[in-house]
Amino acid sequence: MVFTAKVSNLYARRLRSMFSAMKEDIRVVFEKDPAARSSFEVFLTYSGLHAVWAHRLAHKLFKRNWLFLARLISQISRFFTGIEIHPGAQIGRRFFIDHGMGVVIGETCIIGNDVTLYQGVTLGGTGKEKGKRHPTLEDHVLVATGAKVLGNITIGKNSKVGAGSVVLQNVPPDATVVGIPGRVVIKDGIKVGCELDHRDLPDPVADKFRELQLEMKKLCEELERMKRGSDS
Repeated sequence: MVFTAKVSNLYARRLRSMFSAMKEDIRVVFEKDPAARSSFEVFLTYSGLHAVWAHRLAHKLFKRNWLFLARLISQISRFFTGIEIHPGAQIGRRFFIDHGMGVVIGETCIIGNDVTLYQGVTLGGTGKEKGKRHPTLEDHVLVATGAKVLGNITIGKNSKVGAGSVVLQNVPPDATVVGIPGRVVIKDGIKVGCELDHRDLPDPVADKFRELQLEMKKLCEELERMKRGSDS
């Protein structure tokens, strides 16, 4: 009887903890998404929320070495939500994925508390290296639409990654990073160099075309000079 009571109390505490975490996740949606209208709507229709809840279950199984079942749950979640989170990723409290389609989070990612990701974000690796190969996002980090954060790097507390950026190096706390490759444009609220607008992010393909155009212009000018020389 005593043993049964202890087991019942243990499961009751776990259930209370689980429901408390779910309520906290729903509150975060209201704090960060002005489109949220009711708890019932959020509970049923927010794919980012569903992906986080599925990951918590998958991560528990992953830690118990039930690897196949953990991966199966993560793939089922990916099918229904469009969000791929490896069950090995470590994710803190109040994690919010807005919209979420196309989000990818790698196996060795470590994500702190109060982190926000938007659709199309990749937290990935840079090759086939072993061990810690995915990013660490500290507390209160925001990664905007379509950004790629790659490799075993750290994004410091309260930092922001601009939309479409590709970040390959560590980012200090309280910084804003934009561009390809990402560079710090704001640190501790102060502009560092020239801030880039998202509409004016660097375009390496366009840069190469401009270089080719200059080379072609030089060649045409050289041919014209040679032609005039031969005519004379």
